[in-house]
Amino acid sequence: MKTIGPGEFKAKCLALLDEVNESHVTIVVTKRGVPLAKLSPVSKEYRHPPALHGSVLREKDIVKPIGDTWEVDR
Repeated sequence: MKTIGPGEFKAKCLALLDEVNESHVTIVVTKRGVPLAKLSPVSKEYRHPPALHGSVLREKDIVKPIGDTWEVDR
C-alpha cells in the first residue's frame, strides 16, 4: 500500500489511476498523516459486467400515437 498527500494526488491523479490499474496496488491519500481516501483497483467481475444485449426494447418512433384508445374518468 502506498500513501500520498492530497497535493500530490491532485497533481498526478490521472497517472495514479493508471498506476493502480496496472500494478493493482492500493493508494491511500493522507492529510497530515490522517487517511482521507483510498484508491484501489476494481475487481475483474466489476470490469466486465454481464452483457445487457437484448434487455432493452426500442421503439422506432416515440412521438407517433400508438393507436390504443384510452378511457378517462372525469
